[in-house]
Parts: sequence; structure tokens; C-alpha cells
Amino acid sequence: MAPKKSPAPAPIEDKNTVAIPRPRLHKLTVKNFRAIGSEPVTLELDDIVVLVGSNNSGKSSVLRAYEVVMLHGSKEGDLTLQDFPNAEVTKESPIEIELETVVYDAKAPGEKWIRRDEVSGDMFVREKWSWSEPGKPKKVGWDVAAGAWHEKEGPWGAAGVAQPARPEPHRIQAFDSPEKQAEEVVKLLKNVLNERIKELQSAATAEGDDKNDYQKLVASISEFQRRAVSDANEEIKKVEEELNTLVGKVFPGQQVRFDARSDGDAESALNFFKETPQLLMGPKDGYQPSIDRQGSGARRTLLWAALRLLAEQARTKKDPNSLRPHVLLLDEPELCLHPNAVREACRVLYDLPTAGKWQVIVTTHSPVFIDLARDNTSIVRVERQSDGKTFGTTIYRPTKAKLSDDEREHLKLLNLYDPYVAEFFFGGRTILVEGDTEFSAFQYVMSQEPDNFKDIHVVRARGKATIRSLSKILNQFGKPYAILHDSDRPKTMRKDGVQIANPAWTLNEKIREVVSEEVAAGKVVLLASVPNFEEAYFGEVVESDKPFAAWNKVKNDAVAYQTTLKLLKVLAGLSTEIPVGATAWSSMDQLEAAVNAR
Repeated sequence: MAPKKSPAPAPIEDKNTVAIPRPRLHKLTVKNFRAIGSEPVTLELDDIVVLVGSNNSGKSSVLRAYEVVMLHGSKEGDLTLQDFPNAEVTKESPIEIELETVVYDAKAPGEKWIRRDEVSGDMFVREKWSWSEPGKPKKVGWDVAAGAWHEKEGPWGAAGVAQPARPEPHRIQAFDSPEKQAEEVVKLLKNVLNERIKELQSAATAEGDDKNDYQKLVASISEFQRRAVSDANEEIKKVEEELNTLVGKVFPGQQVRFDARSDGDAESALNFFKETPQLLMGPKDGYQPSIDRQGSGARRTLLWAALRLLAEQARTKKDPNSLRPHVLLLDEPELCLHPNAVREACRVLYDLPTAGKWQVIVTTHSPVFIDLARDNTSIVRVERQSDGKTFGTTIYRPTKAKLSDDEREHLKLLNLYDPYVAEFFFGGRTILVEGDTEFSAFQYVMSQEPDNFKDIHVVRARGKATIRSLSKILNQFGKPYAILHDSDRPKTMRKDGVQIANPAWTLNEKIREVVSEEVAAGKVVLLASVPNFEEAYFGEVVESDKPFAAWNKVKNDAVAYQTTLKLLKVLAGLSTEIPVGATAWSSMDQLEAAVNAR
């Protein structure tokens, strides 16, 4: 008997072939939920969203919010008093979780729930869950025709119908129990096996054959069931007669019939794998206990291995429509991992969406998990203000930064050389410097006066070209920062003694182009060391070991120390008194005049 046909799966985007519409998360808004108060936190969702922020700012609450709405309809989707801010229920301030999803089939939710984007062609559905008290939520949808939330209903109707239209969540918390972590890994691996079974169910038949191997197996089981029941009919009849004799004495007129016939669904009799498979780990020729007996680092590394397997499986599938989309909700992936494993974990996470089946939302305190060179990533900083209010802002999206291919390449190299360059995403005031020399000098001063320079991040761009790229990113923050670069000279000498235009000089204008509006608005301090850091503040030319020479100079020369301190205070926004050797500039004429005066 041929297997029953399953509903057609959602089309998936396969980035190795052609773009196919796929259901995916577009926007998530959370209000009055756990650490998040009346000021809503909104995430514009990309393939990868990295949530950064201080401890207890509400990052994990965002992950839990999506998990809750996906559990709607089950007991796990009910909220308790502890889910309300400060464990207090206020009727005027209900918990609200709003979700906007991209769908591929307008008929599924109904036309009145569909908003179409004229540019991209995407179709969006908005839903909102609200809790005025602990327990189950009220769910409504955005009625596009009416331009308002519907009072009583939402798209898709029942939760069981709606859930498959959204990516399936996989939540992995920072401090899950060993048993929970093991369960998640095994569940991911079981998905691989189950998807393989689905492939076999629909596999092509051999030439000249009307059934594939799976269909032949099902037909064979059906025939075996029929024969077994047929052969047992005589025995069954005797059992029925004896039962009816006994039952008839107590319940006259009642008859017992034992129906052991096959229901025609031979597939339900198939069980290819253990109901509760185990994953074991240990020495090759020694004892191998289950993974819940392993250390935390080993368990989380096994998790990456399972995720990578899924990613590779999705990437190499012949049928891009065969997998339902997934979203990974991951707390602090850097925990308990060796540095090499941290780098591998970062690579796995960023590669996971490349087949189009995954979105990833992670919380992290590690700059290593931010890859500035990727074009599918949004960085969202979740912050809690002094008054207790939590808010989230999408502070970096590659499409808004408009980085060129060369700039992406520069950032990729910078990420490899200095994985902590992305530390400025985590808060505080950022000072962009050109290289290791300024960094070394400033770090020494900051170590001597830590109270004056709290939460200051000095970022080494390692070149003017990269200062321009990082400035494009920092401009999205809308917060003040500072730049210190060498002015260099308009002309330079070649090795053969011929004077030529200095390429480093022309890069000054490229920096100015990116930050001119921010400088005019007072958001950016733009200073140049004329003509370079060593000559400007130390009065000497240094040819080798520049970072060590700068550190040593500032440490042992009181005048150099005070000059560097004064410069750092201006860049940190603590003073406006610019030291001799530096110049604030907003035009190339100003900068050239400063160089000529020097």
C-alpha cells in the first residue's frame, strides 16, 4: 500500500540555488514581561540576531518570549505571577508579545491578515498575545483591511494550525541541567534520522518498478498483517464465543467482538529507531558513559556538532523544501568552552542559516561572537537604565552601514587579527585609534587612573581605511564616540628619492566624508595627531617597536604622561582642552594648515 501523502512543506530559501519564499521571523516586540517593562523591546530579525547588554538587562527574557508564543495552546505556554514585572499584576499594563512573520501562502491565514510589501513581495502577518493575569493569553491578529487589532480572533485560528507556519524554536539556556542538554542534542540528531526516513518515503522508484523500497516494505507488512489475522480467525472465534457466554449471563443481549483486523495503516507499525536513543562518549576502546555524565564543555561542544550536522545536511539536500524552518534561541554560547571551541561555535552559528532553514538569536557577553564582515547579522543592545526601564535598539544592520566589498574584507581581516574589536557593541564610549601605538599609551594611562576612565573602549582599527568602515557602524548607534588618527603629510618620498602624493593623506578625506554630519552635530570628536602620534606628543620619530616605545615613554616621562592624559580626556568627553600636537578638523584645508604650521 502506498504511503499517505503529507501536507506540502513550506518552500525554503536555498541560497545555493534560487531564492524561494519561506516562512521566517521578521519582528518581535516584547512589553511588560519579566525584566522588560512598559517600554517595549523590539527586534528586527535577520538570519542572525546577537543580543548584547549588561547582566539582568532582559536579553534572556526576549528569547523566552518567542518560546512562550510558540507554546501557546499547551500548559508550557501559560504564564505565572513571576513572569510579570516585579511579580506584580497590573490590569492597565498587561504582558504583550507581538510577532510579525513572513508567510509564503496567503490562503493559509486568510487575506485580511496579509500585508504585502510592494518592493520585496513578502507577505507579513502580525499577531499579539496578551496576559492580564497569570494563565493563558488572549491572542488576536492585525486586521489589515481595518487597520487595527481584531477584538476577538487572529490568523489561522487554533494554535495547532498556526504553529507550523512559524519557525520551530530550539531553546538552549545557559544553565540547563545535564539531562536537559543531553535531551536537546539527542532531539536534534533524531531530527536528522526522521528527515532521512521522509526522504526514503518519497524516493524515486527503480526503472520498470511501480514501488520504491519503502513502499514495498509497507506493502509487505500489510500482507503479513492480513495473513496473521486470517490464520488466527478460528482462535479468535473461540475466544469470542467463550467471552459472550460469560458476559451474556451478566448483560443479557450484549455481545463481545474482538476486532484484530489491520486498519490499513502499516506505517504505524514501523519503528525504525529506539524510542529513547542515547548518545555515548568516552575513550575509543574504553567505557563510554551517556553525555549527561560528561562535563559542561563536552555537552555544549556536542551540541555544536549536532547543529553543524544539521546545517551540512540542509546545505546538501537535493530537495530544499524538505525541512521546516527552525530558530535557535541560545543563551551565552561561549560558556564552558575552550577558546578553540568558542571560535568553532561562532563559525557554526553563522553558517547555520546559509542553507535558508535556520534563524539564530543568541545572547552573549563575548565580542568573539560578533562578526562584522557578515551581511546577514543584526546586533541589538538591550539596556536597563538607572530608573529600571529596559529597552532594545537594533544598533547595527549591514544593509544600513552600506559597507563596500573592500570594507567587508578589511573588517574580516580585523576580526581574525583582533576578535575583541567588536567590544564597542557592549556599551560605553568608544575611541577609535589607528594602531597599537596609541592603544598602548592610552591603556597605560587608563590603568593608572581607572576611576576617570570607566567603561571606555579603545578600539584599534589598524589603519585609516578601517577607521572609515568602523565609523559607518558606530554611526548607527546614535551615541557619541571619538576618532584619533595620524594626519600624515600630503607628500611623501619614494625609495628612489622622488616625491609623490601620499596615499595615506587622501584617506583623511574619506574619514571626513563618513563622519562630517556627526562632527557638525557634536556627536563625534575628530582629532588628528600632526603628523603622527610619536612626533606630535613625544617630539621624536620612532622607526621600530612603536607600541613598546610609546608605553615606555608614557610610563617614564612625566610630560609625555600628562600630554597623553590630556588627549585621552578630550577623546573620552571629559575635557575640551586639546593638547599641542593634536588638531580638531572638519575640512581638508584645516588639516593641511595644521600640518604646514607644524
